[in-house]
Amino acid sequence: MAKEKKATATAPAGPTMAQVGYTPSLQKKYKEEIVGKLMKEFSYSSIMQVPKLVKITINQGVGSATQDKKLVEVAQQELSTITGQKAIQTSSRKDISNFKLRKGMPIGVKVTLRSTKMYEFLERLIAVSLPRIRDFKGIAENFDGRGNYTLGIKEQIIFPEIDIDKITKIFGMEITFVTTATKDEEAYALLREFGLPFKNIKHN
Repeated sequence: MAKEKKATATAPAGPTMAQVGYTPSLQKKYKEEIVGKLMKEFSYSSIMQVPKLVKITINQGVGSATQDKKLVEVAQQELSTITGQKAIQTSSRKDISNFKLRKGMPIGVKVTLRSTKMYEFLERLIAVSLPRIRDFKGIAENFDGRGNYTLGIKEQIIFPEIDIDKITKIFGMEITFVTTATKDEEAYALLREFGLPFKNIKHN
């Protein structure tokens, strides 16, 4: 486990379209299309029962940071650029001698997206980044039993915000979609309707 460490980097301008009166297309789609489809699919009696996407959390572990502390700063800047929101550093909670890890040592970076930036990131992920994965055939189902889904990405270079000629190291990441769904089946349906390309996707 890791605890969050306050970032010193300045917030990037980032790839955001947020402006007064602007609503991301996937946010509109949720209100205008997805809510109705899910109410029908699961026979909800109230619109309040329809699951929502609450937040998207992106975590990057930088294991090699024990040898080179600058790699955490690089990862922090890259993740900030990808998401359009300042990433924060995470640090070790205890000493682990086998990995030359000391308590408080930076070991990764993290961003939590909500509202407009969350929908903007999701839209770019689905429309642009995932299709850039070599031999892409869809994403695996990896739900936690409580209505949340985690997607593993092996390389940050699938995001067009990253200049492949300037990267110093390949970093993977975990993208977690936190929903209000109480069952994985409902969370799957929600993310499916947003457009996440699951393998062997099930349609009703």
